[in-house]
Amino acid sequence: MPSNDARILLQAAVPTAAVGAIAAVVSGVVAGGKGAIGAAVATLIVILFMGIGLYVLQRTAKSLPHLFQAMGLMLFAAQILLLFIFLAAFKHTTLFNPKAFAFTLLVDTIIWTAAQTRAHMKAKILYVEPEKSEHSS
Repeated sequence: MPSNDARILLQAAVPTAAVGAIAAVVSGVVAGGKGAIGAAVATLIVILFMGIGLYVLQRTAKSLPHLFQAMGLMLFAAQILLLFIFLAAFKHTTLFNPKAFAFTLLVDTIIWTAAQTRAHMKAKILYVEPEKSEHSS
């Protein structure tokens, strides 16, 4: 993974993990051990889904740049859909507190999206690859 991509991944994952840790502590206080587990699982799911999505999007940008915008929109819609499927699938679970899970999933998704947007805006990545000049001096 090129350094810009790794930097963007890091700048999105770190705030998400930090908010997830805070959510786990708060959920643990409010809902007990199952609340903390639910928040931790939600944080891992968000980091995994969004990280894989970022990787796929960066690969698409390099190999098929003409599909970048459409792929980005489709990928974001697919990620949100998958997160809602997880919410529905674990709605009545007894493994962890589903409310802590759902709340953390929502907050972590918002934090990841905001952090990734900020990282892209600050990255100053060229959107056109400059051609190397063939001039001899």
